Amino acid sequence: MNNHYRTGWISDIHLGTRGSQADALLAFLKENEFETLYVVGDLIDVWSLRRGIYWPQSHNDVIQKLLRAGRKGTRIVYVPGNHDEFLSHYLGEYGNVSVQSKAIHTTADGTRLLVIHGHELDTVVQNARWLALLGDIGYTFLLRLNQPLNFLRRILGLGYWSLSAYAKRKVKSAVNYVGKFEEAIVRYAHDEDVHGVVCGHIHVPVVRPIGGVTYYNCGDWVESCSVLVEHQSGRMELMTGLHAAGQVIPMPPIASFEEFEEVGRRMQAK
Repeated sequence: MNNHYRTGWISDIHLGTRGSQADALLAFLKENEFETLYVVGDLIDVWSLRRGIYWPQSHNDVIQKLLRAGRKGTRIVYVPGNHDEFLSHYLGEYGNVSVQSKAIHTTADGTRLLVIHGHELDTVVQNARWLALLGDIGYTFLLRLNQPLNFLRRILGLGYWSLSAYAKRKVKSAVNYVGKFEEAIVRYAHDEDVHGVVCGHIHVPVVRPIGGVTYYNCGDWVESCSVLVEHQSGRMELMTGLHAAGQVIPMPPIASFEEFEEVGRRMQAK
């Protein structure tokens, strides 16, 4: 029997890239249902598709699954990101699918959450697009290295491990970038008079209080394979490590990058 949640948030699926874990997302969507499902940007990676077409059947199946969920009654709220920014020109209601630049979600217990992708507050994306594109190419290269690396790990009986995620955690400038991004998101949320903010963009799933606001990053379906869900009571839960079908690992609130790294080590040991 499927799990039924009041709300779900997924982001950064990056369909059209070889790093997208579309099969894992499909498995999750088949086993879980939502009254409202937020797609928080970068569902389709147009940046990558412009460099070369890659579109296997599983990527098409994700689109079809989301559309079928909408036809069956799930309200789909699509907030475009920087990799699918062309959709920001098509804001509006399309049946049970709503395309919005940002959204305000009220949980069952009355908590107001701002939902944005996050690229709007990324100074690199906004002010140095060429640098963002160059960084995207390098990141894509690391993601492609993940595939042969994890093929060998499976042969050795080891679990999934992301080289690209490890590099981001270890490079000091990347850590500083993530911290500044989170602070910028929270400052923006204060202006919206909300209790919390949900975003994606940086592929770092986390839940933690910052400056009197709860910061939620629902992660991605390239590295962490994570989803943020709201239970019927209004309780929020971040689940990550959904690479294997049916594998659900609840992720507790994290206060520091050291704790994030420790959670990663514990997940690998399971």
